[in-house]
Amino acid sequence: MAESIAPHPRLGEARELLRTRFGYPDFRPGQTEAVSAVLAGRDTLVVLPTGGGKSICYQVPALLLDGLTVVISPLISLMKDQVDALEARGLPATFINSTLPASEVSARMARVQRGEVRLLYVAPERFDLGTTAERLRAVGVRLLAVDEAHCISEWGHDFRPSYLRVKQVRQRLGAPPTVALTATATPEVREDIARQLALEDPALVLTGFDRTNLTYHVIPTKNDAAKDATLVSLLRAPEHEGVAIVYASTRKTVERIAGMLQDSRIDAVAYHAGLDDAHRAEVQDAFMTERARVIVATNAFGMGIDKANVRLVVHHAMPGTLEAYYQEAGRAGRDGAPATAILLHAFPDRFMHEFFIKGALPERETVEAVHAACRRLADRDGLISESAAEIAAEAKGKVSDREADSALRILARGGVLGVADASRTQAHVRLLATPERLREELDPAEHGMELELLRSLWRRAGERLHEGVIANLDALPPGLGGASGATALLDALQGRQLVVWRRLGEGISLTDPKRPLTGFPVDWDGLDRRRRSETGKLDRMQKYAYTDQCRRAFVLRYFGDPAARSRCDGCDNCLGIKHEAKAGAPRGKAARRPRATAAGPTSAPLSREEIALMDALRARRAELAKDEEVPAYVVFPDKTLREIARARPSTLEALGRVHGVGPTRLDRYGKALLSVVAEH
Repeated sequence: MAESIAPHPRLGEARELLRTRFGYPDFRPGQTEAVSAVLAGRDTLVVLPTGGGKSICYQVPALLLDGLTVVISPLISLMKDQVDALEARGLPATFINSTLPASEVSARMARVQRGEVRLLYVAPERFDLGTTAERLRAVGVRLLAVDEAHCISEWGHDFRPSYLRVKQVRQRLGAPPTVALTATATPEVREDIARQLALEDPALVLTGFDRTNLTYHVIPTKNDAAKDATLVSLLRAPEHEGVAIVYASTRKTVERIAGMLQDSRIDAVAYHAGLDDAHRAEVQDAFMTERARVIVATNAFGMGIDKANVRLVVHHAMPGTLEAYYQEAGRAGRDGAPATAILLHAFPDRFMHEFFIKGALPERETVEAVHAACRRLADRDGLISESAAEIAAEAKGKVSDREADSALRILARGGVLGVADASRTQAHVRLLATPERLREELDPAEHGMELELLRSLWRRAGERLHEGVIANLDALPPGLGGASGATALLDALQGRQLVVWRRLGEGISLTDPKRPLTGFPVDWDGLDRRRRSETGKLDRMQKYAYTDQCRRAFVLRYFGDPAARSRCDGCDNCLGIKHEAKAGAPRGKAARRPRATAAGPTSAPLSREEIALMDALRARRAELAKDEEVPAYVVFPDKTLREIARARPSTLEALGRVHGVGPTRLDRYGKALLSVVAEH
């Protein structure tokens, strides 16, 4: 399904690098075309299913191209895991994000500037601050990779404002060739990604969306008690004895389900965005090293997490979109072995998503009511000290806190409001002097910096600068010294009574308190379009839950995959399994579990002796991972350990022939694993 992309002359080098440094004998479907397009310097859009190896599409070219590859990655856990894996292979990579102290960020940027780093992972928000893009441009960015690129699309299931600024970031980096990668994108989202990033005649690499090793089930349930009982039954079933992920909709629900599973003597941990960084890292590590068998999580967990041997993914409640469901379900069976994805569905699941859509995309009347409340609450300078909840209370009609918060963001995007964030060194600045007075009192030779600061503010605000505007001092042009330099210049101007300014904590300000809302370019049509889109996606998700036809075909048709067929051998409907609606069961009693089924290729089961060796290899892997402070899969994935247990190699040469070992892992871990094999 990829367009015809000619193999690049250096593809042989790329394949050798894949073998020697990554331990893979050859590229997977789609990777050859993607690597060829990237090496040719083409903008490229890569859509590979979860587990399809998207990262290889830019990691291998990055090591062949001269210069720096910048990877914009949405999650801290994602970039840390990928950098850990690259460093374990001896490859020059690093990341910068909010978990690092300023001194460490400076040290890593110095390594980049010295040319010691080939891959730099950066969160999109990093470019909202300071001069990161300009410093990287000076180094020379040869390739820009945008991971989880569906986040950049207003039609995507993970709408994220910082991703909408990646187009500008790309220009600030010098418009390098760009590869955008995602696992889930409908034709509309693919077009939107290309438009939002301004990709020029992009090569499209699109493999099939089908994951033939996954089996899909939907189990009707009447309430949460029924879901809990069914979940315990599933996790206790022999056919689901491996590692599992349970997705829940809210932090509170995650904590409750994890506690319920622990009470049922199932090793489970809870993961959500409300945990502090240290606790979140501890929980993730417990799951990755398999000290915990089950992780119960919100959708904050999993994007890009390379845990290959997840055997079961259960959704405790219906997600709001098929994109979200398919990506999260696709975290099962990334090693290619049979795995199961189960949705526990109750009709009221829809109500929560309708509530979220209404809160995130309020009607025009609600936005107008919030704007009117802001005008009543603003002081003479248009500053508003009240919280979103207090603004909601001031608004006429029933406006929820969530709707008020979303309305404020909509008004900010339309230029009606300025939003101050203490973390971004924002200030309210008002110009007192006329142009004539500025010319009289500021000599360019002596006050050139002050004049440049005022010019910069004027370019952004124009006449509104006389009324007062909110300015991000860290986003001013290079040469003004960042926030600290701008602060000193503003102090000097205020001392001459040319401006008045004050640093802002969190808060909002009306850009022009006297101008009616109709005078601002608020995108009402776009707001309505997004609301209809989100509601339509919710409708499709619910139809998937209720369909009596092939579930696999339903999903493939949604993503525009022509490989969709009327029947498969990997979903409950095609297998003739009828899951009856479950009612709540008393604690300790498990509901009837669904039949275990597997689709696609299967591997012969391990013998008893091979299972014992596999367990010993896992134990040694855990020790190696702990010593090197990396996740266990970075040392070896389960699939490779399984092959070692089958082959029982007695020499380094024989071990090197096992799929997934590779020279780097062989050199680093070979003797340790051979000693385990010898003991058995």
